[in-house]
Amino acid sequence: MGKIIYLVGLVLAVLAVIDIIKKPISLVGKIICCVVVLGLSWLGLALYYLWAKNHITEWFK
Repeated sequence: MGKIIYLVGLVLAVLAVIDIIKKPISLVGKIICCVVVLGLSWLGLALYYLWAKNHITEWFK
């Protein structure tokens, strides 16, 4: 069961990073967002997908 949770988290983290890289924001903004998402693990993923995904372009213009 633990491996399944790990794999789901890994896939979601990769998808989040790919989504962040595709956004039209500065390189510094991309690096900051990727570090936060990957550094905070599940909390970072939850924050990104539930709230920050739609607001990143406004924050890092």
